[in-house]
Order: sequence, then C-alpha cells, then structure tokens
Amino acid sequence: MTSTAGSTVPTGTAAQPEGRVRRFTPAERMVHRATGTLMLLCVVSASCLYFAPLAQAIGRRHLMVTVHEWSGILLPVPLVLGLLSPAFRADLRRLNRFAPYDRHWLRAVRRRLMEPADRPAGKFNAGQKLYAGWIAGAVLVMMFTGLLMWLTHLLPGISRTSAIFVHDILAWAVAVVLVAHMRKAYQDPEARRGMRTGYVDRMWARREHARWLTEDDAADGFSAPDSFSAPVSASRRNTEDDTSRDTRR
Repeated sequence: MTSTAGSTVPTGTAAQPEGRVRRFTPAERMVHRATGTLMLLCVVSASCLYFAPLAQAIGRRHLMVTVHEWSGILLPVPLVLGLLSPAFRADLRRLNRFAPYDRHWLRAVRRRLMEPADRPAGKFNAGQKLYAGWIAGAVLVMMFTGLLMWLTHLLPGISRTSAIFVHDILAWAVAVVLVAHMRKAYQDPEARRGMRTGYVDRMWARREHARWLTEDDAADGFSAPDSFSAPVSASRRNTEDDTSRDTRR
C-alpha cells in the first residue's frame, strides 16, 4: 500500500480524524502496553518480596517469586515481536539517533527554558531518547543479575551476593525512573491520548514535536506548508536579529 501526498495514512486504510495526526500504530501501542504490564508485574512482585509488611500481608511467597521471575524473563518478548512491525522499527531508529536539535533541547533543559520553541524535537525529544536507551540497558542488566540469582551454577565465578547487590541497587534506580516517566505522562494528556488511540492533535505535534512533521514530510518527498513550520522563540528571534545587524555593519 502507498500513501498519497499530504497524508500519513496508507491508501486503503481508514482516514485519520480531522485535525489529528497518527503517532503510533496498533502494533506499537500493543508493545508499549505489554511491556508496561510486565514491568508492573515485576515491580509489584518485587515489592511483595522486598518489604516485610507487604510480604506478610500478601503471603504466597513462592507465587510472588514465580511471577517476578517469569515477568522479568518475558520482558523483552514484546519488543522482539514488535520488530515485525515496520513502524516500530522506524521508531527504534529514531530513538537510536541523536540529531543536532536534540543537543539544543538538552541545553534548554539545563538552562530551564520552558518554551516549546526553545526545545526543538522530532517525533521523540532528547529526554525520551535517553530514557529509552537507559531503561533498555537497565532491563538487560536486571535480567542478567536475576538469572545469576536464580541459576547460581551459570557463572560460579560471580558470587550470588554480588548479583543481589547490583540487582537491588538497579531496581531502586528503575523504580525512580519509572515514577518520573509516569509523572511526565500524567502531565501531558495529549501524549497519553496518542498512546491510547494512536492519534494526537496536529497543533500539539507542531508545538511539542515540530521537527517530526517536517521530517516526515521531507521523507515523503514534499514540502510542509509554512503554517506547520517550527515556531521560533522570542529569544532566538532577538539573537538572529542582532546577528543580522552586526553582519550588515
């Protein structure tokens, strides 16, 4: 199936809602939901094993251990299955590629510049890219140390105590990062709507992810309308005006 000019939806499929743009396909949303469910099972079962009051209230320690082990082992499965989706693979490439404007986004965060125009972003901003890379690495380390704790004969040269130490420290770090991730999602209803329905408001996309629409239009081989060009902040306009005057002098 092909796409017609000016449309992000392949021909032969249902048209996107008026004034909205497709952000995630059903396959991508299923990967996110399955991964989130498995991660939630990991966190809840770990809490029931780690905190004594919860362990006493829930009981069934053997069940909690089994849920924790298998939810952790199955955690990469949704991502692996998601590789069958071209849209998911395309988003992975976006997440793995840092553009020059991502560095500008990070500088704006350090300077606490809050205007969307001061934080240019493609489909994913620099913070989302860093989060995705960090959580992927953390999950791999958690799986490795978890397997060492479960199957101690795999690498007898590494003590179970060392594996437990790394596993516990990283578990706390993952918990903090997940809370921050959910907090950011709670603060942005349109982002949550995009993950729930697959579509977001076009004006939201232009404001929060201005380079996304521009890049997609360029990939499709036609120019984006001027009305959807990236907004420019007042501070950047003033800097450009000063530079222009200095050049004329």
